[in-house]
Amino acid sequence: MRVWVTRAQPHAEDTAGRLRALGHTPLVAPLLEVRPLPAALDLAGVAALAFTSRNGVAAFAAREPRRAWPVFAVGDATAEAARAAGFGDVSSAGGDVAALAALIARRPPLGPVLHAGAAEAAGDLAGLLAGRGVPTLSAALYETISLAPAPEACAAWPELDAVLIHSPKAARALAAAAHALGRAGAAPPPRLLAISEAAAAPLRTTFGMAEVALRPDEAALLALLRPAAALVAEPPAR
Repeated sequence: MRVWVTRAQPHAEDTAGRLRALGHTPLVAPLLEVRPLPAALDLAGVAALAFTSRNGVAAFAAREPRRAWPVFAVGDATAEAARAAGFGDVSSAGGDVAALAALIARRPPLGPVLHAGAAEAAGDLAGLLAGRGVPTLSAALYETISLAPAPEACAAWPELDAVLIHSPKAARALAAAAHALGRAGAAPPPRLLAISEAAAAPLRTTFGMAEVALRPDEAALLALLRPAAALVAEPPAR
């Protein structure tokens, strides 16, 4: 299957490698770009760190050499990135922002939790934790910019089998590019595979369709490719 990878670099290449290992042909043409922000990073009194993406881990690790804080990560990939960055005490919520808030509330640290992430956060972690009595600080260390679809993506659109959407922002970028892709309201688009219901919503509004992973992680997202591949490979009934 030919699959469009829309997520930002450098993780787009990671996804492309997994697709190749599964026998698919990736088209890497990000609809998002990650850019660092020069925000001040005040760690006075911080008792723990919360990360909702691998980009947040990378942005924090690039600016702060210390690794003494316990880390709460939204999912396994983010937790793996934190361990690779040198953090020793890392816990994974294995889900979404709501699951992360629940994990932190079960093991509240003795002080504020710093959420280091994007300027446009995915989910209201601070609000969820405030409702559970856990003080939270926020540091916007990067921003994610929407990009127009690359010419090669526009050209390949009619021949694509599937498009991977890793975030609501990527979904909104694809929806905004619908007319540039030349398929809004016309022939059916490729299979639009979303990592979560939030990521699926803009796709359904614009294209009228989207498939959602059983869990909000890439393994579950890529698993959506299996049924179609199996149907193609299955010989006709006799």
